[in-house]
Amino acid sequence: MSIMPVGIYLYEIDESFGPNVLAEYYLDQENKVSNDTLKEFEEKHIQKEFSNTIYWKEDIRYYSWKINASSLERDNLFLGFVLKQDEDLVSSKSILENIAEKVVKGFSKDTVKLESILRKEFDSIFTLMEKLKEPTLIKETINNKTKKMLDDGNLQEARELINLGEEIPEKLSEELKLAEQFLKNKFYKRAKKNFLKAAELADIIQESDIVSFLTNKAEQVGKLPELVKERESLMKSVESTTEELKNNKLHLYHEIIRPIESVINISNSFEQHELTSKLTQLLNHFKRADELAKELFSLDTKISEKLANL
Repeated sequence: MSIMPVGIYLYEIDESFGPNVLAEYYLDQENKVSNDTLKEFEEKHIQKEFSNTIYWKEDIRYYSWKINASSLERDNLFLGFVLKQDEDLVSSKSILENIAEKVVKGFSKDTVKLESILRKEFDSIFTLMEKLKEPTLIKETINNKTKKMLDDGNLQEARELINLGEEIPEKLSEELKLAEQFLKNKFYKRAKKNFLKAAELADIIQESDIVSFLTNKAEQVGKLPELVKERESLMKSVESTTEELKNNKLHLYHEIIRPIESVINISNSFEQHELTSKLTQLLNHFKRADELAKELFSLDTKISEKLANL
């Protein structure tokens, strides 16, 4: 599990004015999300109705996800990460959901306050990842909690947490290793089960951030089998349409663009970089062919009109 983004951004998509960044934070300003990238996101989120999408720029990925901000009565807020190519996307999505909940809870029209939330949550990612890698760090956290309980006079509660701290972190680590191995081997249902078990253990020792992250990750992993089915169905549709194209049915170039874009979006979820690259090249060819087909149709209409007037 590798996840350490190099940037985070919160933006809205206004019906009249398009995308507008509300707050952002980057380790390197060179990785700042551009207006062109936001325009790409607008097309995918609004026109294509994708809830999440990715934009590639050399070895950097810009990930964008639509936030559930119903409590704010808003349906146009989006949160994104800037990620290096080798970062674990499933974990990234899970952390982003975690952060989104806190962004919505502390939402403000004050840019400084919003950026403070983003920076705080961004900085906490490193601590979270280190805890998940090393059980002794969780034990240290438990020790700090028990010291505070003892200072506050909560002797019984402190004693119970001390006892749990001796065994729970190791069990949590083992469940995570199993979950990650199942995920790697594409046993998605088993992986989800183990992530949820790990979340239960984290809950016992009151590690709320770990609970939220692992619960979100379990949900993300649980969606993967349906995405596999959807991708297979889309590919069958693409193959069927390409067969019909051999009969010079040029209007079909337009119809094949949407399924290809959907397959690319799904392939990104599975970290299939090589396939995504090939599909993107193919998509560009289909878009060009669609333009030429429309141009040919327009010329054909004009020719027919001219012939009729001879």
